Amino acid sequence: PARLEVQRGTTVTWTNRGQVIHTVTANDGSFDSGNIDSGAKGSIRFSRPGTYEYHCTPHPFMRGVVVVR
Repeated sequence: PARLEVQRGTTVTWTNRGQVIHTVTANDGSFDSGNIDSGAKGSIRFSRPGTYEYHCTPHPFMRGVVVVR
């Protein structure tokens, strides 16, 4: 989803169902999944409340927000 709300301490996992590499990279640089190959997964644990905007480095038009409560 473009926006996801989770509780503090939640680990969010993204699955790359595409044919090319993707990333989950915070706009402010606070996290980066590294490359997620086709069919692979990448996870980020959110331990602090806040609003975290992210994008895919190779495809900057792919964006989302995780809101941590």
